[in-house]
Amino acid sequence: MSKKIRTEAVDYLFSAVLSLKDKEECYTFFEDICTINELLSLSQRFEVAKMLRERKTYLEIAEKTGASTATISRVNRSLNYGNDGYDMVFARINGTDKK
Repeated sequence: MSKKIRTEAVDYLFSAVLSLKDKEECYTFFEDICTINELLSLSQRFEVAKMLRERKTYLEIAEKTGASTATISRVNRSLNYGNDGYDMVFARINGTDKK
């Protein structure tokens, strides 16, 4: 079930995101491009990933974030078998990026 995501349209979107200068610009852009529910879902997944890396249990994560066990499981699968995108960003946020 591999969908091709490397398209011109996705490249253009990523260029737009990379052009944002600060958190306020992110709010402005993402409030326009996403629905509130889409944005909340993305932030929930990111919080789930953070808590999984902190070795929290599914029950703790579900209680704090409201995420379903299916969502937690999907995020966990991405952390374990994905492209290491979450870990790359966590390292940068925490100042432990080796690049």
